[in-house]
Amino acid sequence: MWRVYRTCLATAIGVLDFFHAASHLARATQALFGTLNSAEAQAWFRRWRHLLRHGQAHRVRRALAQLIHLPGWSASAFATLLQVQAYFQRHHPHTRYQQFERLGLPLGSGMVESACKWLIQQRFKGVGMRWSDDGFNHLLLLRLAWANDRFDDHFPSVPRSLTDPSPNL
Repeated sequence: MWRVYRTCLATAIGVLDFFHAASHLARATQALFGTLNSAEAQAWFRRWRHLLRHGQAHRVRRALAQLIHLPGWSASAFATLLQVQAYFQRHHPHTRYQQFERLGLPLGSGMVESACKWLIQQRFKGVGMRWSDDGFNHLLLLRLAWANDRFDDHFPSVPRSLTDPSPNL
């Protein structure tokens, strides 16, 4: 998804679904405490989720980076903490939730997932349809252009009568 975002929506503001990001904090909590159910684990998770949600994502990233350098982690816990820290580092521009809220942007991906279902799945997941990654990506760009009334911009030499709306939109 982020590849399509960078290709097609480079000037748009990318928001990482808050609940998805919080699920990564839950993975880190599980790695730290071995459980999500203890009072200590719940307190840790709630605190860092609150920081993430209210403009302090940099503190979450810093804490994860510090935890990684502590000795004594099992190989599995260390790998999880490393993955979660890398995830938040990679997505740091997309986790400015307090700023996004001030701009009136949704923090969850429900609307986007609904649009994907309508825009992509309806058209590309028909019975017997199979697509290579490259083929799908090329067709997706055309589908996005069509849905946003920008299709003709890609084919300026084609007569307008040949680009009338498809009954299968």
